[in-house]
Amino acid sequence: MKIALMDSGIGLLAAAAAVRRLRPDADLVLSSDPDGMPWGPRTPESLTGRALDVARAAAGHRPDALIVACNTASVHALPALRAALEPAIPVIGTVPAIKPAAALGGGRVAIWATPATTGSPYQRGLISEFAAGARVTEVPCPGLADAVEAADAAAVTAAVAAAAALTPADTTDVVLGCTHYELVETAIRTALAARTGGDGFVFHGSAEAVAGQALRRIGVRPEPALPATGSLTVLHSGRPGALPGAALGYAEGRLLAGGSPAADPAAAALLR
Repeated sequence: MKIALMDSGIGLLAAAAAVRRLRPDADLVLSSDPDGMPWGPRTPESLTGRALDVARAAAGHRPDALIVACNTASVHALPALRAALEPAIPVIGTVPAIKPAAALGGGRVAIWATPATTGSPYQRGLISEFAAGARVTEVPCPGLADAVEAADAAAVTAAVAAAAALTPADTTDVVLGCTHYELVETAIRTALAARTGGDGFVFHGSAEAVAGQALRRIGVRPEPALPATGSLTVLHSGRPGALPGAALGYAEGRLLAGGSPAADPAAAALLR
């Protein structure tokens, strides 16, 4: 069994680690685009072209499924990716977890997302469809994805603090609307707890959901107790490579590299 994941950078780590935990025997292909990142500022047409190149590089390794571990690429390029690869390779997109965050009702939901996504017709459509009647605040997080990509603890601290200041104090549920943000959930939780004086937030990411959906699409069950025999292939804009150094600043990256997920002492307070 082989599952590929794609993103412009290391935002794919959270979903890849989730697949690894669910199926330690799965071979993983991580296809990113350091030559073309960041994708967010690109036009939809340009982004789609880059995403197709990254997806085709992954497809060359004949995966059983491809996870588009990027919210922005899922918004703009998912139809093109599916047209190019399906039905031979199922393509699983990533959608912010607005529906489960609003499902119970009665809470206040904050959606942390990139400035380009915040207030976009796409995100507003999801809110209208899945969170009608809920108290929802859209929180732009300028610079946070870039700080996470660089594993820059100081920049993460500054970006998270700015976003926390825009988050209502009575927030109960936080949607992490960019795959990069799941890598610094601990930093976000700490900043929000300091702002509100509590730590009762429920965080909603997408990594576990897309990992589970990928397994369902290829007809296999989670088997987390299996031996960790899965291999790791890394592609950088189509070229064979290795996990970037920044990836090892996160527990998810170290898990994929086969090392201990224990925090790097230099970033232990922020990067999990």
